[in-house]
Amino acid sequence: MQRPPPEDFSLKETNPHLGGGKITGDKLTSTYDLVEQMQYLYVRVVKAKELPAKDVTGSCDPYVEVKLGNYKGTTPHFEKKSNPEWNRVFAFSKERIQASVLEVTVKDKDLVKDDFIGRVLFDLNEIPKRVPPDSPLAPQWYRLDDRNGVKVKGELMLAVWMGTQADEAFPEAWHSDAAAVSGADGLANIRSKVYLSPKLWYLRVNVIEAQDLIPTDKGRYPEVFVKAILGNQALRTRISQSRTINPMWNEDLMFVAAEPFDEPLILSVEDRIAPNKEEVLGRCAIPLQYMDRRLDHKPVNTRWFNLEKHVIIEGEKKKDTKFASRIHTRICLEGGYHVLDESTHYSSDLRPTAKQLWKSNIGVLEVGILNAQGLMPMKTKDGRGTTDAYCVAKYGQKWVRTRTIIDSFTPKWNEQYTWEVFDPCTVITIGVFDNCHLHGGDKGGGAKDSRIGKVRIRLSTLETDRVYTHSYPLLVLHPNGVKKMGEIHLAVRFTCSSLLNMMHMYSHPLLPKMHYLHPLTVSQLDSLRHQATQIVSMRLSRAEPPLRKEVVEYMLDVGSHMWSMRRSKANFFRIMGVLSGLIAVGKWFDQICNWKNPITTVLIHILFIILVMFPELILPTIFLYLFLIGVWYYRWRPRHPPHMDTRLSHADSAHPDELDEEFDTFPTSRPMDIVRMRYDRLRSIAGRIQTVVGDLATQGERLQSLLSWRDPRATALFVLFCLIAAIVLYVTPFQVVALLTGFYVLRHPRFRHKLPAVPLNFFRRLPARTDCML
Repeated sequence: MQRPPPEDFSLKETNPHLGGGKITGDKLTSTYDLVEQMQYLYVRVVKAKELPAKDVTGSCDPYVEVKLGNYKGTTPHFEKKSNPEWNRVFAFSKERIQASVLEVTVKDKDLVKDDFIGRVLFDLNEIPKRVPPDSPLAPQWYRLDDRNGVKVKGELMLAVWMGTQADEAFPEAWHSDAAAVSGADGLANIRSKVYLSPKLWYLRVNVIEAQDLIPTDKGRYPEVFVKAILGNQALRTRISQSRTINPMWNEDLMFVAAEPFDEPLILSVEDRIAPNKEEVLGRCAIPLQYMDRRLDHKPVNTRWFNLEKHVIIEGEKKKDTKFASRIHTRICLEGGYHVLDESTHYSSDLRPTAKQLWKSNIGVLEVGILNAQGLMPMKTKDGRGTTDAYCVAKYGQKWVRTRTIIDSFTPKWNEQYTWEVFDPCTVITIGVFDNCHLHGGDKGGGAKDSRIGKVRIRLSTLETDRVYTHSYPLLVLHPNGVKKMGEIHLAVRFTCSSLLNMMHMYSHPLLPKMHYLHPLTVSQLDSLRHQATQIVSMRLSRAEPPLRKEVVEYMLDVGSHMWSMRRSKANFFRIMGVLSGLIAVGKWFDQICNWKNPITTVLIHILFIILVMFPELILPTIFLYLFLIGVWYYRWRPRHPPHMDTRLSHADSAHPDELDEEFDTFPTSRPMDIVRMRYDRLRSIAGRIQTVVGDLATQGERLQSLLSWRDPRATALFVLFCLIAAIVLYVTPFQVVALLTGFYVLRHPRFRHKLPAVPLNFFRRLPARTDCML
């Protein structure tokens, strides 16, 4: 596999014309100062009055057609109404205007041919300009003309102006570049929107005990457990050890619950009467909105709930039960935890659920999504490749989606968004997708929006108050290798409101304190994260327009924990990269000991003597050295944000079979012989890891055997050596011992042997527990 040129995947600094050239240090000059200005002609069609009847029936079914050159937009028509009200806005991109006259025509909808009622013409040179924060332009009444310019009956209320994408009318306007999109659903699917993730809580269900259970077979000891169900989540306790009709568990079950709490918690007490066969002894439905919400680790009150054979649905009359089985629980919504719905490596929010525990924000993140370049064709339409691209950005609970630019490989969005920042050690994710739902179809979920690529930016790597304008490569891993799908052009600014507060954040724990006082297990966190991502993707896919499941899962990195040979190799080489500094220091010290450069070795001797004679200088010297290294490296500090690195990810050198394995489903869907080959490969890798782990265990056991008398002669020698060493060190000053040891280690090669040292020989002869292994 040929390696692509590295510069093709690199980050490029750009110099766009931001804010119409008015970008200054004053952040209040414009709310759109991080994007390039785009000029639009806006037409607001408000209403009409006194329209004449055109039909034989004496009625009128009016609609308005707004035409500019080849672009034409229409309002919906009204049945038999002479005073209709539309209140629709049309936006025509100035870049694509090829006409000098705007034509606004009122027509009567007819089965055969629509009748002309009247029109209003505007000369484009006479249209006023509006710049926010000016107030919106007031609409005016215009008399309708016929085709010859003669006034006819009827008036139309309009407002026409030139503006930019900063205009309030922009998000909801019909856009001329989306003229091919049909239907209300299709238009809704291309508009820009802001979404909020649902507020997520951890629900802790402490199942304590049950009383007075009535099993069907009273002649056997019941094997009782509790199954708890919340939405799609189901957990169960272990079988109670007290095999009576009053079983005890005292076991915690953790769920993810989302506001509003529509679904109740169902507790079902069941008796395992045979393998894979359970009998329900009683159930209860508990509405969550009335449960206690705690902010710390103080215990909440316990509650008893009556168990029914069948759960009572709302609206039904509940039967009075004089005697009922009961269950004793402690249920609370945990407000002191942060519900992890994204990978901990790329978290964009670390605040606890409860708003009372939030601290004030430390700054503002502003992102201008400018444009994309060189996008690949994502689908075929009318025999040619096409792409309808939109961006999604996610930071904290706020998701934004830009409008879709129709049929363009170089889309220009020029949309700007703002987020509050509560922690600098967080990441914003920006993804680019191809819209496959332009015509409002595919509601069954057949078509999926294709991923074009994504970018992650860690806020702590950005300088404050600096505008970063870069073109980021959009890299996607396919089964046949890594592919560059284009580039996205972003402008990013992180503004800090208080430098002192931000510096103070670095001393705080990363997660809320409940994660440390009452930590959840790794397996619990994995399971809860999976449930949280499912809830978020389901809720956002039900919004209008929907942010689809495949988009949300790609942004949240669902599936990133799955086995990948490529990622394993990349992580191994990352570890080697971290250890390479220590290895380099070891090689340098070896050269000092072997007198490769005598002058350096002599200087090290002198420094060593000074530090031994004045040990109080050791720590200050180390810290001064680190300070000088840090100051020296400041000259070469990174000037660009980090971006996706194909070399680091081993994406450019991965074997096709390894990539095919990475894209395999779980459980596998590959043929048996391929699965066998991959299993054997995994066994060989695991065998090597097993050998390394065994060697590490051997070294540790040899250390333990120094004093265990497993080898009586070796332990006797070591104990005798320890006695002699203790006596010598008692009578010899420490500085003398340190000097002699140092001179021995740094001795000239003439006084060295090529054979291993005596202590090493002694250590290698010590016994380990490998002899006892089967």
